[in-house]
Amino acid sequence: MTAIWAGIDAGRTHHHCVVIDDTGKRLLSRRVANDETELLKLLADVLALGDEVTWGIDLADGGAALLIDLLLNHGQHTLYIPGRAVSRASEGYRGEGKTDAKDAAIIADQTRLRRDLQPLLPGDELVAEIKVHTGHRRDLADDRTRVINRLHNHLTSIFPALDRALDLTNTGPLILLTGYQTPAAIRRTGARRLETWLRNRKVRGAAELAEKALAAAESQHTSATGEKPTAQLVHTLAKEVMRLNEQIAETDKLIEARFREHKHAEVIASMPGIGPLLGAEFLAATGGDMTAFESPDRLAGFAGVAPAPRDSGKISGNLHRPRRYSRRLQRVFYTSALISIRCCDESRRFYDRKRAEGKRHTQAVLALARRRVNVLWALLRDGRCYEPIPPVTNAA
Repeated sequence: MTAIWAGIDAGRTHHHCVVIDDTGKRLLSRRVANDETELLKLLADVLALGDEVTWGIDLADGGAALLIDLLLNHGQHTLYIPGRAVSRASEGYRGEGKTDAKDAAIIADQTRLRRDLQPLLPGDELVAEIKVHTGHRRDLADDRTRVINRLHNHLTSIFPALDRALDLTNTGPLILLTGYQTPAAIRRTGARRLETWLRNRKVRGAAELAEKALAAAESQHTSATGEKPTAQLVHTLAKEVMRLNEQIAETDKLIEARFREHKHAEVIASMPGIGPLLGAEFLAATGGDMTAFESPDRLAGFAGVAPAPRDSGKISGNLHRPRRYSRRLQRVFYTSALISIRCCDESRRFYDRKRAEGKRHTQAVLALARRRVNVLWALLRDGRCYEPIPPVTNAA
């Protein structure tokens, strides 16, 4: 049986494929368009070169999604090798130049030599949908942050006192800015009329907000240069933030609905500190299948909450945060650990104990997150929900 290895340097519009045999000899080197017809032709040509093909690829989604789906649909054994690993491995190969063909050859050779690469498996359609929605929500949240920062900058340039007084993450101040952006406009309106205007738009705490705005307006009687166009821009940006808030709220409802449909939703949501959004992020990061993680240690390493040793010579016990981990999954465990400290007595006791041992806040939260990895992994393995007190097994 002839074994061969195919390395794919994936791109948005084109991929480069290099096929090698067990001696490292190149059997094929080809640049192909990211098109189904071209990819199927490549697949047929590669399969004609050997009896057993192992594919390696440096992307797990994005521009490589079509290629990966085609390979998995045709029963091909496909391994994922991170781009950073390819970059580091390239230092051990001859030549300083970088080309797609060279990277594809390195991917093929690393696929042939390494035994620790993660296989790509057919995805769950529901998890794939959750992954799309959570990614979209993250983009919307990033867009909102950028717009809020721009809003702060423009408001500060004409009315710094009002910018200090308002919390632009709340809806009320945003509604205020859609109608009033300058000190003179707020003073002309007065606290009473401004309060009525806010109440008519169903703003909570309208009276308090109106008082804050008027106090800020009384502290500034100078009209800044460029006040009129900047005020109009503040109005536009405030509306943009409100629009993004509505989109995020709609996306949250969609994510929660899809999360509730997953078979592990009840188990995941039973963990203190993990709600539908963090639970959906967990499914998106892990695929929802714990068989991909042989142990909780493997899951903790992937989540970046298990320290990696960096010992050398006489130095031992030198632990650092790993360089390669899923930041999305780390956020799930770290954020849920923070929340659980406030809502779960057991988590609070564990955190306090770590603080009493001399650990800093971040270290204590990471230690709690690491412990929660063990708990969640065991719950998913056993298919049972979290209980504050572990069930007692009766002696036979």
